[in-house]
Amino acid sequence: MELDIAAPAGELTRALVDVASVSGTEGPLTDAVEKALGGVAGLTVDRDGDAVVARTQLGRPSRVVLAGHLDTVPIADNLPARRDGDRLYGCGTSDMKAGVAVMLHLAATMPPAGLAHDLTFVFYDNEEVEAARNGLRRLAARHRDWLDGDLAILMEPTSGEIEAGCQGTLRVVATLPGRRAHSARSWLGDNAIHRAGDLLTRLGAYRPRRVVIDGCEYREGLSAVRIAGGVAGNVIPDRCEVTVNFRFAPDRDEAGALDHVREVLAGYEVAVTDSAGGALPGLARPAAAEFVAATGRVPRAKYGWTDVARFAQLGIPGVNYGPGDPNLAHTRDEYVELPLVDEAAHVLRAYLTRVA
Repeated sequence: MELDIAAPAGELTRALVDVASVSGTEGPLTDAVEKALGGVAGLTVDRDGDAVVARTQLGRPSRVVLAGHLDTVPIADNLPARRDGDRLYGCGTSDMKAGVAVMLHLAATMPPAGLAHDLTFVFYDNEEVEAARNGLRRLAARHRDWLDGDLAILMEPTSGEIEAGCQGTLRVVATLPGRRAHSARSWLGDNAIHRAGDLLTRLGAYRPRRVVIDGCEYREGLSAVRIAGGVAGNVIPDRCEVTVNFRFAPDRDEAGALDHVREVLAGYEVAVTDSAGGALPGLARPAAAEFVAATGRVPRAKYGWTDVARFAQLGIPGVNYGPGDPNLAHTRDEYVELPLVDEAAHVLRAYLTRVA
C-alpha cells in the first residue's frame, strides 16, 4: 500500500486507521511507513522487526525524539474509519494513530533547513501487549544509539495537554493460608477467605501519598484488584490470594515501592508478579522547558505507566503529548477530534522549527 504522508494530518489519520494493525500484525503498516519515510530527503531510515526509526543528521546542538506505537488493541467492529463532523471514529484513532499521523506528516513537510533540533522518529510495534514483546524495549536493547536524544515526546493520547513523566506500577499477590474443613463443621477449619478481612481493611484505610515534582502532583494508590479463593460450595477454603496494585510516584524506585508495600502489608506473605519503574518529569531540562513554553500548556502528572519510562531508563526525559483522548482508548466507540490533530501538528511544528 502507498501512504501519502504529506497529506493533512487528519486525512492521514484515516488512512492509517484503515490499515488494521492489531498487536503482532503490524507488518503491512510498518512496510508502508518504511517505504514512505524512505522517500523523504534528509532522513536516514532503519528497521528492526516491525519497528522503524528515521533520523536527521544535521549537526544541531540538540535532538528531539518523537515516538509512537503502530499497533492497536483488537478490532471491535470499528473498522473502517468513519467521519461524523469533526470526529473520526475507528480502532486506534485516539490510541494512537492520530499521533502517528502527526509524526509522519511533520517528517514529510518540515524542511531540514528550518529545524531547530535534529529529529528522530520512532514507530514501534507491540505496545498494547506484554512488555516482553514491546518494540521500543527491543530497540533499546539492540540499537541504543538509534534512540539518543535530549527530549522524548511520546505521542500517547493526552487531549493535547502535556502529561509529564509517569507513575510506576507494582503488583503483588498476598497469600492467606487456612485449614480445610466441611462447611457443615466450619469450626474445625480456618477460613482463608475470612482472613482476608484484615488485609482489605488495611487497604481501605490506606491514605495515599501525594508528591509534587517539577510542579506536577502525582497521587499514589494502593488497591486490591483481584481476590481468588474457594474449593467447593461445601468446603472451608484453605487458601486465599489477594492481588494488590501499587501505583507509585516516580520519586520512588521499584525497590522502594516494594519496601513500602511490604510495610503496609506486614505480616502477610507477598510475591511480586509485575513491576515497572516510573519516569521523573524532567521539565527543568532545557529541551523540555522549551517544549512547555512552545505549547503554552501547564504540564500535569501522568497517571498510569507509559513508555516514557523506557526513555527515562536511558537518561532521556520524556513527556506524553498527543491529540487523542485517553478516556476513549480501547473503547468500541473510540474517536479523535480532528481539530486536535491539526493543533498538535501546529504546536509541534512551532517547537521544532525556528519559525512557527
